[in-house]
Order: sequence, then C-alpha cells, then structure tokens
Amino acid sequence: MDMYQNNPYMALPGVTPEELGYIQQALSQLTENQQKFFYMSYTGKRKNSQDILIFTIIGFFAIAGVQRFVLGQVVMGILYLMTGGFCLIGTIVDLVNNKSLTLEYNQKMVYESFQMAKMTN
Repeated sequence: MDMYQNNPYMALPGVTPEELGYIQQALSQLTENQQKFFYMSYTGKRKNSQDILIFTIIGFFAIAGVQRFVLGQVVMGILYLMTGGFCLIGTIVDLVNNKSLTLEYNQKMVYESFQMAKMTN
C-alpha cells in the first residue's frame, strides 16, 4: 500500500511500464502543484486497454468503429462504421493491437495533460 502512496499512478487500472515511463518523464519537469493538476487531468482522460478491448469486441459484433470513436479517432470511426470495420479486417487488427492503440492514446493524454499543467502556477 505504501508503494501506491509514493506513486499513485501504479494504482491506475491497466497501467503499463511504458505508460509509467512517460508519466515519470513528464512529472520530473513539474512542480508539486503542477503534478497534482497533472494527476487530476490525466486520470480523467486516460483509457484502460481492457475497456478498449471491450469496445472493439462490441465493434466486431454490433457497431463497427466504436473503439475508434472512444479513442478520439472520429474519421477512422466513421470509415469503420461505413465499411463494416474494413470488412472486419480492421476490427480484427484492432482486437490484436488494442494495447498499442491504448498506449498511443494515453501517450497523447500525458502530453496534453503535461502542457495544461505547465500553464498552471
């Protein structure tokens, strides 16, 4: 439990070592108040890879592209929706690559939250 007090990011569901690396790199450049703002901002924006997997499965059986909409990729979501997930091939690829899709999204959210935290005092 003490480990989570020192690094509350370890308690995030589905956090990966790569994601922790990006977070720690961003935190090293922030003051304590900025780190608190970063934590509040980032934890509200990040996605869990298991959630993306569930959305991808929903996209496979029901509404193609829902996982892309959740990840903020609206154009790809529309393309998946109109083409049936590129005839299910794109959806199958997303099923396999759900962790990398989530990591890519979370990296963007680390950067976005970092930029927002840098603007606070």
